[in-house]
Order: sequence, then C-alpha cells, then structure tokens
Amino acid sequence: MRKIYIITFGFFFFTACNTSRIAGNYNFKTECLGVELDGSQTVKAWGTGKNRFDATEQAKKEAVRDIIFTGIREGKEECQVRPLVVEVNAREKYEDYFNVFFADNGKFLNFVSFEDARIRKKIKGDRFKSRSGITYGVILRVQRSELKKLLKNDSILN
Repeated sequence: MRKIYIITFGFFFFTACNTSRIAGNYNFKTECLGVELDGSQTVKAWGTGKNRFDATEQAKKEAVRDIIFTGIREGKEECQVRPLVVEVNAREKYEDYFNVFFADNGKFLNFVSFEDARIRKKIKGDRFKSRSGITYGVILRVQRSELKKLLKNDSILN
C-alpha cells in the first residue's frame, strides 16, 4: 500500500513540474482579432517577464515587432499578414534605429494601447507560470497606419 502512495505522489509531482516547463518553453504567436477602420489592428500578443508589468511591456514590444517585421499570420483573415518592412535583414541594417525605438519607454509605446479592454474579459486562459517567469496574453490595439507613416518619415520605408 505504501508503494502505491509513493508512486501516485511521484506521478502527480512529475506532472506538476512538467506542466510549468511546457508553459515556459512554448512560443506563443501574436494573433489578429480584428481590423478597425482607422487603420489599426486589434491583436492578442504574449509576453514573458518576472511580473505582470514586465510581461505586458514585452507583449507590447512583440506586437509592434511582429507587425513591422514578420506580419501576423494567426487569427482572422481580414488582417494584414504582410509586414510593414519587407526588406531582407532590415532589423540588422537599421539596428541603431530599432534599438532606440524598442527601448524601455521608447517610441513604440506611441503606437500600442489597451483600448479594447472589453474583449479582454471574454478571453480566458491568458496567464501561464513557469520557472523563467510569468507569460501573459494581452489584447492590444496597434496603430498600423501611424506606424507606417513614422517609418516612411524616418526613411526606413520608401
């Protein structure tokens, strides 16, 4: 009988430890929830940090980075899947510009907001804990058209 308790406890302990590792190693993708008529996109982005504030700040950076460099392929079909910058190795070529742009309290914050707070209440399961920190999924609105104007003015886009 004692062996059964030990085996059962070991199984549950292993399962609990393994679950936290999975959340920490999984790469969540930014997904599009909709497009507004003002040229903005509503997205669900994921960020990991040591606390909720750090994770949400990272999610903001990820959302803007995905719109600029990779495009958003997950979610609704009405969204712009094409990235703003299609130039090969643009991140490396304009590294000095984007390092300042994505710095803490950088310019990227002017193009992302929590305007769609009502949608956030409808979506469950947007927090995962792991050994490396906390991963949060947040609903954001990214001003894609304004971002495109800035990149044109700063000679990143033609």
